[in-house]
Amino acid sequence: MPVNLKGRSFLTLMDFTAEEIVYLLDLSAGLKAKKRSGVRGTALAGKNVALLFEKASTRTRCAFTVACADEGGHAEFLGKNDIHLGGKEDVRDTARVLGRMFDGVEFRGFKQSTAEELARWAGVPVWNGLTDTDHPTQVLADLLTLRENFGRLEGLSLAYVGDGRNNMANALMIGCAKVGIRFSIGAPKELFPDPALTGRCGEIARARGAGIRIAEDPKEAVEGADAVYTDVWVSMGEEDRKEARVKLLGPYQVNAELMKATGKDSSIFLHCLPAVKGGEVTEEVFESPASKVFDEAENRLHTIKAVMAATIGNL
Repeated sequence: MPVNLKGRSFLTLMDFTAEEIVYLLDLSAGLKAKKRSGVRGTALAGKNVALLFEKASTRTRCAFTVACADEGGHAEFLGKNDIHLGGKEDVRDTARVLGRMFDGVEFRGFKQSTAEELARWAGVPVWNGLTDTDHPTQVLADLLTLRENFGRLEGLSLAYVGDGRNNMANALMIGCAKVGIRFSIGAPKELFPDPALTGRCGEIARARGAGIRIAEDPKEAVEGADAVYTDVWVSMGEEDRKEARVKLLGPYQVNAELMKATGKDSSIFLHCLPAVKGGEVTEEVFESPASKVFDEAENRLHTIKAVMAATIGNL
């Protein structure tokens, strides 16, 4: 049965089947090939999208903006000082106004509940550009990067080391479980992921022939990994915890020794960016041939374009 995502919001990969995720990746690959051949499209012709940003961004903002332009649409940036979201005007009312004027709404901010409320009231698709607990558009780009490097997803092994309960750890756990990638987290016990999410994702992963492993020892976590992933140790909004977080996560730095602990010469390094080189990853690893972080960054454009085209576009 053909996949049809028209009118769907994109808040978390938990809402999507493996077949729907693969459809988005296939569409992303096709749009990437078209972009690289110099062909501009019309999938978003006549479409206007609102970009709501509570948190600053490089890749997310640029990807949505360029994706719209590439396919004939228009993106309107609305920063936290541009509108009254959640302040003078509640989220429900903002959603209902934007839904009357725009064909889709992107939200990048703090609470997942804000994205959910926007989707509940806007009447048009809402896309999650990042919240404190999830980052699904990033994981689509990660999956596309993995598929480009290994030619497949199912049966691969991805290890995430660092803050095991942040939005990237959560989103990767969900995405890997959905497509059958073995997923492991290396983190201190204080930063282990939410047990309820781990349990739910574990059930999904086992049904796909994969699994989830949580370990305190980073070398144990990366053993056998095809990809090693990390993120900044101090997330946006947690700057006051920097000193304690750096001390706690120092042993989880991705360096040459940790990459060697995968036991595979073919292992790649991934990072959602921006990176603190010398912090969660060494300059040596970041700039090594194993690092695919800029392919990954570029793939934000193609996967975000696919999400918009699939949900509001003229395909």
